Amino acid sequence: MTTEQWKRVSNLFEQVGDLASAEAQAFVRRAAADDPEVRDEVLSLLANHDRAGEFLAQPVAEVLPELMESDEPLAAGAVVGSYTIVRELGRGGMGRVYLATDARLGRTVALKVLAPHLLRDPRQRDRLRREARAAAALSHPGICTVYALEELNGDLYIAAEFIDGHTLGEEIRAGRRPTPDEILKTARELAEALAAAHKAGIVHRDLKPDNVMRGRDGRLKILDFGLARSQSPLELTAATRAGLLVGTPGYIAPEQLAGERGDARADVFAYGVLMSEYACGTHPFATGAARTVPAIGAVVAQCLRQSPDERFASASAIVAALEGQPDATPASKPLVWWRIHQLAIIVIYVIAAAVAWQIKDWIETPVTVAIFIAGGAVATIGGVFRGHWLFTEQMNRAYLSQERRRVARVTVLVDVLFAALLLADAVIVARVRALPGVFTVSLAVGVALAALVLEPATTRAAFGEAE
Repeated sequence: MTTEQWKRVSNLFEQVGDLASAEAQAFVRRAAADDPEVRDEVLSLLANHDRAGEFLAQPVAEVLPELMESDEPLAAGAVVGSYTIVRELGRGGMGRVYLATDARLGRTVALKVLAPHLLRDPRQRDRLRREARAAAALSHPGICTVYALEELNGDLYIAAEFIDGHTLGEEIRAGRRPTPDEILKTARELAEALAAAHKAGIVHRDLKPDNVMRGRDGRLKILDFGLARSQSPLELTAATRAGLLVGTPGYIAPEQLAGERGDARADVFAYGVLMSEYACGTHPFATGAARTVPAIGAVVAQCLRQSPDERFASASAIVAALEGQPDATPASKPLVWWRIHQLAIIVIYVIAAAVAWQIKDWIETPVTVAIFIAGGAVATIGGVFRGHWLFTEQMNRAYLSQERRRVARVTVLVDVLFAALLLADAVIVARVRALPGVFTVSLAVGVALAALVLEPATTRAAFGEAE
Protein backbone atom coordinates (compact mmCIF):
# COMPACT_ATOMS: atom_id res chain seq x y z
CA MET A 1 0.00 0.00 0.00
CA THR A 2 1.36 3.41 -0.98
CA THR A 3 1.83 6.39 1.33
CA GLU A 4 -1.11 8.15 -0.30
CA GLN A 5 -3.31 5.11 0.27
CA TRP A 6 -2.35 5.01 3.96
CA LYS A 7 -3.21 8.70 4.27
CA ARG A 8 -6.57 7.99 2.70
CA VAL A 9 -7.16 5.06 5.08
CA SER A 10 -6.37 7.31 8.04
CA ASN A 11 -8.66 10.10 6.81
CA LEU A 12 -11.57 7.76 6.15
CA PHE A 13 -11.23 6.03 9.50
CA GLU A 14 -11.27 9.36 11.33
CA GLN A 15 -14.28 10.60 9.37
CA VAL A 16 -16.51 7.67 10.37
CA GLY A 17 -15.48 7.57 14.01
CA ASP A 18 -18.84 8.89 15.28
CA LEU A 19 -21.08 6.81 13.01
CA ALA A 20 -22.90 3.60 13.87
CA SER A 21 -21.18 0.47 12.59
CA ALA A 22 -23.51 -0.25 9.65
CA GLU A 23 -23.59 3.41 8.60
CA ALA A 24 -19.80 3.68 8.83
CA GLN A 25 -19.29 0.58 6.68
CA ALA A 26 -21.75 1.85 4.06
CA PHE A 27 -19.98 5.21 3.95
CA VAL A 28 -16.55 3.59 3.53
CA ARG A 29 -17.79 1.35 0.72
CA ARG A 30 -19.07 4.39 -1.14
CA ALA A 31 -16.10 6.62 -0.42
CA ALA A 32 -13.46 4.04 -1.37
CA ALA A 33 -15.31 2.25 -4.14
CA ASP A 34 -12.48 3.12 -6.52
CA ASP A 35 -9.78 1.49 -4.35
CA PRO A 36 -10.67 -1.96 -2.91
CA GLU A 37 -7.36 -2.09 -1.01
CA VAL A 38 -8.14 1.10 0.89
CA ARG A 39 -11.74 0.05 1.40
CA ASP A 40 -10.83 -3.35 2.87
CA GLU A 41 -8.20 -1.85 5.17
CA VAL A 42 -10.63 0.69 6.63
CA LEU A 43 -13.33 -1.96 7.06
CA SER A 44 -10.82 -4.13 8.88
CA LEU A 45 -9.92 -1.25 11.20
CA LEU A 46 -13.59 -0.62 11.88
CA ALA A 47 -14.14 -4.28 12.76
CA ASN A 48 -11.25 -4.23 15.22
CA HIS A 49 -12.47 -0.92 16.63
CA ASP A 50 -15.94 -2.40 17.28
CA ARG A 51 -14.41 -5.35 19.13
CA ALA A 52 -12.34 -3.05 21.33
CA GLY A 53 -15.35 -2.32 23.52
CA GLU A 54 -17.24 0.67 24.74
CA PHE A 55 -14.16 2.47 26.03
CA LEU A 56 -13.17 3.61 22.55
CA ALA A 57 -16.71 4.76 21.80
CA GLN A 58 -16.84 7.17 24.73
CA PRO A 59 -16.03 10.85 24.19
CA VAL A 60 -12.56 11.81 25.32
CA ALA A 61 -14.05 14.46 27.58
CA GLU A 62 -15.92 11.73 29.49
CA VAL A 63 -13.09 9.19 29.69
CA LEU A 64 -10.25 11.64 30.39
CA PRO A 65 -11.84 14.85 31.64
CA GLU A 66 -8.46 16.17 32.70
CA LEU A 67 -7.61 16.66 29.02
CA MET A 68 -10.45 19.17 28.80
CA GLU A 69 -9.99 20.81 32.19
CA SER A 70 -9.26 24.13 30.53
CA ASP A 71 -12.73 24.02 29.01
CA GLU A 72 -14.53 25.02 32.19
CA PRO A 73 -18.25 25.60 31.69
CA LEU A 74 -19.63 29.00 32.48
CA ALA A 75 -21.73 28.94 35.64
CA ALA A 76 -25.29 30.21 35.81
CA GLY A 77 -25.18 33.93 36.50
CA ALA A 78 -21.75 34.43 34.92
CA VAL A 79 -21.49 37.62 32.88
CA VAL A 80 -19.82 37.67 29.47
CA GLY A 81 -19.86 41.16 28.03
CA SER A 82 -23.53 42.10 27.92
CA TYR A 83 -24.66 38.49 28.28
CA THR A 84 -25.69 36.71 31.48
CA ILE A 85 -25.49 32.93 31.42
CA VAL A 86 -28.70 31.08 32.35
CA ARG A 87 -27.62 27.48 31.73
CA GLU A 88 -25.65 25.27 29.37
CA LEU A 89 -27.69 23.98 26.41
CA GLY A 90 -25.22 21.55 24.93
CA ARG A 91 -21.65 20.73 24.05
CA GLY A 92 -20.00 19.51 20.88
CA GLY A 93 -16.61 19.21 19.26
CA MET A 94 -16.51 22.94 18.53
CA GLY A 95 -17.38 24.10 22.02
CA ARG A 96 -20.35 24.86 24.25
CA VAL A 97 -23.70 26.54 23.71
CA TYR A 98 -25.40 28.45 26.52
CA LEU A 99 -28.79 29.96 27.10
CA ALA A 100 -28.12 33.58 27.99
CA THR A 101 -29.87 36.92 28.32
CA ASP A 102 -28.72 39.98 26.40
CA ALA A 103 -28.84 43.05 28.64
CA ARG A 104 -28.52 45.45 25.72
CA LEU A 105 -31.66 44.34 23.91
CA GLY A 106 -33.42 42.46 26.69
CA ARG A 107 -33.79 39.15 24.87
CA THR A 108 -32.84 35.53 25.32
CA VAL A 109 -30.13 34.17 23.03
CA ALA A 110 -28.16 31.01 22.35
CA LEU A 111 -24.52 31.91 23.01
CA LYS A 112 -21.98 29.68 21.28
CA VAL A 113 -18.36 29.77 22.45
CA LEU A 114 -15.44 28.11 20.70
CA ALA A 115 -13.65 25.53 22.87
CA PRO A 116 -10.44 26.99 24.41
CA HIS A 117 -8.20 24.31 22.94
CA LEU A 118 -9.38 25.38 19.48
CA LEU A 119 -8.89 29.09 19.96
CA ARG A 120 -5.20 28.78 19.07
CA ASP A 121 -6.16 27.49 15.61
CA PRO A 122 -6.82 30.41 13.25
CA ARG A 123 -8.85 28.09 10.98
CA GLN A 124 -11.34 27.37 13.76
CA ARG A 125 -11.71 31.04 14.53
CA ASP A 126 -12.32 31.66 10.87
CA ARG A 127 -14.92 28.90 10.81
CA LEU A 128 -16.93 30.53 13.61
CA ARG A 129 -16.64 33.91 11.90
CA ARG A 130 -17.84 32.37 8.63
CA GLU A 131 -20.81 30.82 10.43
CA ALA A 132 -21.77 34.20 11.85
CA ARG A 133 -21.35 36.07 8.59
CA ALA A 134 -23.06 33.46 6.44
CA ALA A 135 -26.09 33.12 8.72
CA ALA A 136 -26.28 36.87 9.40
CA ALA A 137 -26.51 37.46 5.65
CA LEU A 138 -29.65 35.33 5.47
CA SER A 139 -33.13 36.41 6.43
CA HIS A 140 -35.65 33.59 6.39
CA PRO A 141 -37.99 32.13 9.05
CA GLY A 142 -36.46 28.72 8.41
CA ILE A 143 -32.87 29.81 9.19
CA CYS A 144 -31.58 30.49 12.69
CA THR A 145 -30.97 34.23 13.05
CA VAL A 146 -27.50 35.38 14.11
CA TYR A 147 -27.52 38.54 16.18
CA ALA A 148 -23.86 39.25 16.83
CA LEU A 149 -20.27 38.01 16.67
CA GLU A 150 -18.40 38.90 19.84
CA GLU A 151 -14.67 38.73 20.65
CA LEU A 152 -14.24 39.19 24.40
CA ASN A 153 -11.01 38.67 26.33
CA GLY A 154 -9.59 36.48 23.60
CA ASP A 155 -12.69 34.27 23.40
CA LEU A 156 -14.99 34.14 20.39
CA TYR A 157 -18.79 34.04 20.76
CA ILE A 158 -21.80 33.92 18.47
CA ALA A 159 -25.09 35.25 19.84
CA ALA A 160 -27.93 33.64 17.92
CA GLU A 161 -31.66 33.11 18.12
CA PHE A 162 -32.62 30.68 20.88
CA ILE A 163 -34.87 27.92 19.55
CA ASP A 164 -36.82 26.06 22.19
CA GLY A 165 -37.33 22.63 20.71
CA HIS A 166 -35.42 19.58 19.48
CA THR A 167 -33.46 18.47 16.44
CA LEU A 168 -34.65 16.27 13.59
CA GLY A 169 -31.91 13.89 14.66
CA GLU A 170 -33.64 13.48 18.01
CA GLU A 171 -36.95 12.83 16.23
CA ILE A 172 -35.35 10.13 14.12
CA ARG A 173 -33.64 8.47 17.07
CA ALA A 174 -36.90 8.50 19.07
CA GLY A 175 -38.21 5.85 16.67
CA ARG A 176 -41.58 7.39 15.80
CA ARG A 177 -42.19 7.42 12.06
CA PRO A 178 -43.85 10.54 10.62
CA THR A 179 -47.05 10.47 8.60
CA PRO A 180 -46.97 11.26 4.85
CA ASP A 181 -48.36 14.72 5.64
CA GLU A 182 -45.62 15.37 8.20
CA ILE A 183 -42.97 14.21 5.74
CA LEU A 184 -44.27 16.48 3.00
CA LYS A 185 -44.57 19.48 5.34
CA THR A 186 -41.04 18.94 6.68
CA ALA A 187 -39.66 18.49 3.16
CA ARG A 188 -41.24 21.74 1.98
CA GLU A 189 -40.14 23.82 4.97
CA LEU A 190 -36.58 22.55 4.82
CA ALA A 191 -36.34 23.03 1.04
CA GLU A 192 -37.67 26.60 1.28
CA ALA A 193 -35.13 27.52 3.95
CA LEU A 194 -32.26 25.93 2.04
CA ALA A 195 -33.45 27.64 -1.15
CA ALA A 196 -33.15 31.03 0.59
CA ALA A 197 -29.49 30.27 1.32
CA HIS A 198 -28.82 29.11 -2.24
CA LYS A 199 -30.48 32.20 -3.69
CA ALA A 200 -28.11 34.29 -1.57
CA GLY A 201 -25.19 32.34 -3.03
CA ILE A 202 -24.48 30.43 0.19
CA VAL A 203 -23.94 26.66 0.39
CA HIS A 204 -24.35 25.08 3.82
CA ARG A 205 -22.07 22.02 3.23
CA ASP A 206 -22.99 20.34 6.54
CA LEU A 207 -26.73 19.75 6.29
CA LYS A 208 -27.78 16.85 8.55
CA PRO A 209 -30.60 16.03 11.00
CA ASP A 210 -28.72 17.38 14.01
CA ASN A 211 -28.33 20.75 12.27
CA VAL A 212 -32.08 21.20 11.88
CA MET A 213 -34.18 22.26 14.87
CA ARG A 214 -37.92 22.01 15.24
CA GLY A 215 -39.28 24.65 17.59
CA ARG A 216 -42.21 24.12 19.93
CA ASP A 217 -44.39 25.82 17.33
CA GLY A 218 -43.46 23.06 14.86
CA ARG A 219 -41.41 25.28 12.57
CA LEU A 220 -38.01 24.14 11.29
CA LYS A 221 -34.78 26.12 11.58
CA ILE A 222 -31.46 25.30 9.90
CA LEU A 223 -28.47 25.81 12.20
CA ASP A 224 -24.69 25.89 12.00
CA PHE A 225 -23.48 27.47 8.80
CA GLY A 226 -19.93 26.92 10.09
CA LEU A 227 -18.84 25.13 6.90
CA ALA A 228 -20.81 27.44 4.64
CA ARG A 229 -19.11 29.31 1.85
CA SER A 230 -20.20 31.92 -0.65
CA GLN A 231 -20.45 30.97 -4.30
CA SER A 232 -19.69 34.55 -5.31
CA PRO A 233 -16.73 34.86 -7.72
CA LEU A 234 -15.27 37.43 -5.29
CA GLU A 235 -15.20 34.92 -2.42
CA LEU A 236 -13.91 31.69 -3.89
CA THR A 237 -10.99 31.36 -1.51
CA ALA A 238 -11.09 27.85 -0.07
CA ALA A 239 -12.49 27.75 3.44
CA THR A 240 -10.50 24.65 4.30
CA ARG A 241 -7.22 23.09 3.34
CA ALA A 242 -7.01 21.47 -0.08
CA GLY A 243 -7.84 17.78 -0.02
CA LEU A 244 -9.60 17.92 3.37
CA LEU A 245 -13.19 16.70 3.38
CA VAL A 246 -15.66 19.05 5.03
CA GLY A 247 -19.06 18.03 6.30
CA THR A 248 -20.35 14.96 8.09
CA PRO A 249 -19.71 11.44 6.75
CA GLY A 250 -22.94 9.91 5.54
CA TYR A 251 -24.24 13.22 4.17
CA ILE A 252 -21.33 14.18 1.92
CA ALA A 253 -21.99 14.13 -1.83
CA PRO A 254 -19.98 11.74 -4.06
CA GLU A 255 -18.17 14.59 -5.82
CA GLN A 256 -16.93 15.87 -2.46
CA LEU A 257 -15.64 12.40 -1.64
CA ALA A 258 -13.71 12.59 -4.90
CA GLY A 259 -12.03 15.80 -3.72
CA GLU A 260 -14.12 18.26 -5.73
CA ARG A 261 -15.57 21.47 -4.32
CA GLY A 262 -19.25 21.00 -3.61
CA ASP A 263 -21.80 23.55 -4.81
CA ALA A 264 -25.54 23.82 -4.13
CA ARG A 265 -26.01 20.33 -5.58
CA ALA A 266 -23.96 18.93 -2.68
CA ASP A 267 -26.56 20.42 -0.31
CA VAL A 268 -29.24 18.84 -2.51
CA PHE A 269 -27.62 15.43 -1.98
CA ALA A 270 -27.46 15.97 1.79
CA TYR A 271 -31.10 17.06 1.73
CA GLY A 272 -32.05 13.79 0.02
CA VAL A 273 -30.14 11.75 2.63
CA LEU A 274 -31.72 13.72 5.47
CA MET A 275 -35.29 13.41 4.17
CA SER A 276 -34.90 9.70 3.45
CA GLU A 277 -33.58 9.13 6.97
CA TYR A 278 -36.37 11.23 8.49
CA ALA A 279 -39.10 9.43 6.53
CA CYS A 280 -37.81 5.86 6.90
CA GLY A 281 -35.97 5.98 10.21
CA THR A 282 -32.68 4.66 8.83
CA HIS A 283 -29.87 6.10 6.75
CA PRO A 284 -30.50 5.36 3.04
CA PHE A 285 -27.01 3.88 2.64
CA ALA A 286 -26.99 1.84 5.84
CA THR A 287 -27.88 -1.27 3.84
CA GLY A 288 -27.94 -2.14 0.19
CA ALA A 289 -31.75 -2.37 0.16
CA ALA A 290 -33.67 0.37 -1.62
CA ARG A 291 -36.28 2.22 0.43
CA THR A 292 -39.43 3.93 -0.68
CA VAL A 293 -39.83 7.33 0.88
CA PRO A 294 -43.52 8.05 1.56
CA ALA A 295 -45.01 11.11 -0.16
CA ILE A 296 -41.78 12.41 -1.76
CA GLY A 297 -40.05 9.31 -3.13
CA ALA A 298 -39.39 10.66 -6.62
CA VAL A 299 -37.95 13.94 -5.28
CA VAL A 300 -35.60 12.17 -2.86
CA ALA A 301 -34.50 9.74 -5.57
CA GLN A 302 -33.41 12.63 -7.80
CA CYS A 303 -31.60 14.32 -4.92
CA LEU A 304 -29.57 11.15 -4.33
CA ARG A 305 -28.31 10.74 -7.89
CA GLN A 306 -24.57 10.02 -7.96
CA SER A 307 -23.89 12.57 -10.70
CA PRO A 308 -24.50 16.18 -9.58
CA ASP A 309 -25.72 17.03 -13.10
CA GLU A 310 -28.63 14.61 -12.62
CA ARG A 311 -29.75 16.18 -9.34
CA PHE A 312 -31.80 19.31 -8.80
CA ALA A 313 -29.64 22.35 -9.52
CA SER A 314 -30.48 23.91 -6.15
CA ALA A 315 -33.02 23.77 -3.36
CA SER A 316 -35.21 26.18 -5.34
CA ALA A 317 -35.78 23.39 -7.87
CA ILE A 318 -36.74 21.05 -5.01
CA VAL A 319 -39.31 23.59 -3.83
CA ALA A 320 -40.80 23.70 -7.33
CA ALA A 321 -40.92 19.89 -7.52
CA LEU A 322 -42.63 19.61 -4.13
CA GLU A 323 -45.33 22.07 -5.18
CA GLY A 324 -46.68 19.30 -7.41
CA GLN A 325 -46.96 16.83 -4.54
CA PRO A 326 -50.56 16.51 -3.26
CA ASP A 327 -51.24 16.87 0.45
CA ALA A 328 -52.14 13.57 2.09
CA THR A 329 -54.73 15.04 4.46
CA PRO A 330 -57.30 16.25 5.03
CA ALA A 331 -58.77 13.84 2.50
CA SER A 332 -61.47 15.15 0.20
CA LYS A 333 -64.94 13.60 0.41
CA PRO A 334 -64.56 11.88 -2.99
CA LEU A 335 -61.30 10.31 -1.82
CA VAL A 336 -62.97 9.12 1.38
CA TRP A 337 -65.72 7.50 -0.70
CA TRP A 338 -63.08 5.87 -2.92
CA ARG A 339 -61.49 4.36 0.18
CA ILE A 340 -64.90 3.15 1.43
CA HIS A 341 -65.53 1.58 -1.96
CA GLN A 342 -62.30 -0.38 -1.81
CA LEU A 343 -62.97 -1.57 1.74
CA ALA A 344 -66.57 -2.51 0.84
CA ILE A 345 -65.43 -4.68 -2.08
CA ILE A 346 -62.88 -6.43 0.17
CA VAL A 347 -65.68 -7.16 2.68
CA ILE A 348 -67.91 -8.49 -0.12
CA TYR A 349 -65.07 -10.79 -1.21
CA VAL A 350 -64.95 -12.27 2.28
CA ILE A 351 -68.75 -12.69 2.52
CA ALA A 352 -69.00 -14.21 -0.95
CA ALA A 353 -66.18 -16.67 -0.21
CA ALA A 354 -68.06 -17.74 2.92
CA VAL A 355 -71.26 -18.19 0.88
CA ALA A 356 -69.40 -20.31 -1.69
CA TRP A 357 -68.09 -22.48 1.14
CA GLN A 358 -71.63 -22.91 2.53
CA ILE A 359 -73.03 -23.86 -0.89
CA LYS A 360 -70.22 -26.41 -1.28
CA ASP A 361 -71.17 -27.79 2.14
CA TRP A 362 -74.84 -28.05 1.18
CA ILE A 363 -74.26 -29.48 -2.29
CA GLU A 364 -70.82 -31.03 -2.47
CA THR A 365 -70.07 -31.88 -6.07
CA PRO A 366 -66.90 -31.53 -8.13
CA VAL A 367 -68.41 -28.37 -9.64
CA THR A 368 -69.21 -26.62 -6.32
CA VAL A 369 -65.82 -27.60 -4.92
CA ALA A 370 -64.10 -26.17 -8.01
CA ILE A 371 -66.16 -22.96 -7.78
CA PHE A 372 -65.25 -22.59 -4.09
CA ILE A 373 -61.50 -23.04 -4.76
CA ALA A 374 -61.48 -20.74 -7.79
CA GLY A 375 -63.61 -18.15 -6.01
CA GLY A 376 -61.30 -18.16 -3.00
CA ALA A 377 -58.24 -17.66 -5.19
CA VAL A 378 -59.86 -14.86 -7.20
CA ALA A 379 -61.13 -13.13 -4.05
CA THR A 380 -57.64 -13.25 -2.54
CA ILE A 381 -56.09 -11.68 -5.65
CA GLY A 382 -58.69 -8.91 -5.76
CA GLY A 383 -58.38 -8.23 -2.04
CA VAL A 384 -54.58 -8.00 -2.22
CA PHE A 385 -54.72 -5.55 -5.14
CA ARG A 386 -57.24 -3.30 -3.43
CA GLY A 387 -55.35 -3.47 -0.14
CA HIS A 388 -52.21 -2.46 -2.06
CA TRP A 389 -54.04 0.59 -3.43
CA LEU A 390 -55.18 1.64 0.03
CA PHE A 391 -51.66 1.20 1.44
CA THR A 392 -50.10 3.19 -1.41
CA GLU A 393 -52.67 5.97 -1.00
CA GLN A 394 -51.75 6.30 2.67
CA MET A 395 -47.98 5.86 2.47
CA ASN A 396 -46.88 7.10 -0.97
CA ARG A 397 -49.73 8.87 -2.72
CA ALA A 398 -47.46 10.28 -5.41
CA TYR A 399 -47.32 6.77 -6.90
CA LEU A 400 -51.02 5.91 -6.45
CA SER A 401 -52.08 6.90 -9.97
CA GLN A 402 -49.28 4.79 -11.43
CA GLU A 403 -50.19 1.78 -9.26
CA ARG A 404 -53.91 2.03 -10.07
CA ARG A 405 -53.25 2.06 -13.79
CA ARG A 406 -50.81 -0.82 -13.50
CA VAL A 407 -53.35 -3.30 -12.13
CA ALA A 408 -56.71 -1.66 -12.97
CA ARG A 409 -57.57 -3.97 -15.87
CA VAL A 410 -56.57 -7.06 -13.94
CA THR A 411 -58.75 -5.94 -11.03
CA VAL A 412 -61.79 -5.44 -13.27
CA LEU A 413 -61.19 -8.87 -14.82
CA VAL A 414 -60.94 -10.41 -11.33
CA ASP A 415 -64.22 -8.77 -10.27
CA VAL A 416 -66.09 -9.94 -13.38
CA LEU A 417 -64.72 -13.48 -13.04
CA PHE A 418 -65.67 -13.53 -9.35
CA ALA A 419 -69.22 -12.37 -10.24
CA ALA A 420 -69.48 -15.14 -12.86
CA LEU A 421 -68.42 -17.81 -10.34
CA LEU A 422 -71.03 -16.52 -7.88
CA LEU A 423 -73.74 -16.69 -10.57
CA ALA A 424 -72.78 -20.28 -11.28
CA ASP A 425 -73.09 -21.08 -7.60
CA ALA A 426 -76.45 -19.25 -7.46
CA VAL A 427 -77.85 -21.37 -10.30
CA ILE A 428 -76.81 -24.58 -8.51
CA VAL A 429 -78.13 -23.66 -5.06
CA ALA A 430 -81.37 -22.07 -6.30
CA ARG A 431 -82.63 -25.52 -7.36
CA VAL A 432 -82.77 -26.67 -3.73
CA ARG A 433 -82.68 -23.44 -1.67
CA ALA A 434 -84.34 -20.39 -3.23
CA LEU A 435 -83.39 -17.78 -0.62
CA PRO A 436 -79.62 -18.52 -0.65
CA GLY A 437 -79.86 -18.52 -4.43
CA VAL A 438 -81.35 -15.02 -4.51
CA PHE A 439 -78.74 -13.79 -2.02
CA THR A 440 -75.91 -15.23 -4.09
CA VAL A 441 -77.29 -13.66 -7.28
CA SER A 442 -77.46 -10.32 -5.47
CA LEU A 443 -73.80 -10.62 -4.44
CA ALA A 444 -72.78 -11.48 -8.00
CA VAL A 445 -74.70 -8.56 -9.49
CA GLY A 446 -73.36 -6.23 -6.78
CA VAL A 447 -69.74 -7.17 -7.49
CA ALA A 448 -70.23 -6.73 -11.25
CA LEU A 449 -71.95 -3.33 -10.92
CA ALA A 450 -69.37 -2.12 -8.43
CA ALA A 451 -66.56 -2.97 -10.87
CA LEU A 452 -68.19 -1.71 -14.06
CA VAL A 453 -70.26 1.27 -12.83
CA LEU A 454 -69.47 2.42 -9.29
CA GLU A 455 -65.69 2.14 -9.31
CA PRO A 456 -65.16 4.29 -12.43
CA ALA A 457 -67.46 6.92 -10.88
CA THR A 458 -65.70 7.05 -7.50
CA THR A 459 -62.30 7.04 -9.19
CA ARG A 460 -63.27 9.92 -11.47
CA ALA A 461 -64.60 11.93 -8.51
CA ALA A 462 -61.53 11.25 -6.36
CA PHE A 463 -58.76 11.59 -8.94
CA GLY A 464 -60.34 13.23 -11.96
CA GLU A 465 -60.01 10.12 -14.11
CA ALA A 466 -61.54 6.67 -14.57
CA GLU A 467 -59.72 3.44 -13.86
